[in-house]
Amino acid sequence: MPKSLNKRSKVSLAILLGLVLIIVGGWLAIRTQIYQPTIQAQQVAQVSAKKSVKQGLLFEAKQPQQPMVIFYPGAFVEPASYSKWAQQVAAGGHTVYIARFPLDLAVLSGNRAQSYLQQDTASSYVIGGHSLGGVMASRFAKQQTSSRLKGVFFLASYPDAKGRLDQTKLPVLSLTASRDGVLNSQKWLAAKKYLPPATTTFAKFKGGNHAGFGDYGAQKGDRPATISDQAQQKWVAGQLLTWLQRIN
Repeated sequence: MPKSLNKRSKVSLAILLGLVLIIVGGWLAIRTQIYQPTIQAQQVAQVSAKKSVKQGLLFEAKQPQQPMVIFYPGAFVEPASYSKWAQQVAAGGHTVYIARFPLDLAVLSGNRAQSYLQQDTASSYVIGGHSLGGVMASRFAKQQTSSRLKGVFFLASYPDAKGRLDQTKLPVLSLTASRDGVLNSQKWLAAKKYLPPATTTFAKFKGGNHAGFGDYGAQKGDRPATISDQAQQKWVAGQLLTWLQRIN
């Protein structure tokens, strides 16, 4: 083999190995940023969620009522982090799907809900999400024309222009917390113009924070809650069940 060709091969191999190291290093760096469920939340998921569902967790109601619930987690938050309130909603009669996304980012697969609708072709549904997950859930909702979609909900979240719902008559639920240090309050207020004024319900949990809409410990930039995570989880479940009963 000519020396020049051998040299080029070595350079190409070095470049390839460098790219692999960059990709692997980037993936590991992202994984360290992902918020993991607490032990209690993980235990609830292991006991209550069906593991057979593709691309997410399924909390199946024993005697399902309409509509079912499809949920998009916040950015870099593992799905099981929301298992506590999901289990309570399922116990209240509404099946809950919690989506799983590549790198735990809903923006990488915003149409994930379609896979659940294909698995359960008979049920009506509502869709919602936490933080960035809510933004992507509203974008999915805006694209839907089927009468199966019955409502949209936001946990410390809001729609953007691509997910505007103000031209619909869909019931909307917007839940926030008084000590949320992550949600941009100015953007949240500005986004109200994208919500249907006659059919949107707002509620704020006093003492709760951004991370309290799940159960994954402290989140960077958040403010400490002055009330227990368990209380916030119970409040979220109660608000959702009351809203779902009105839709039903």
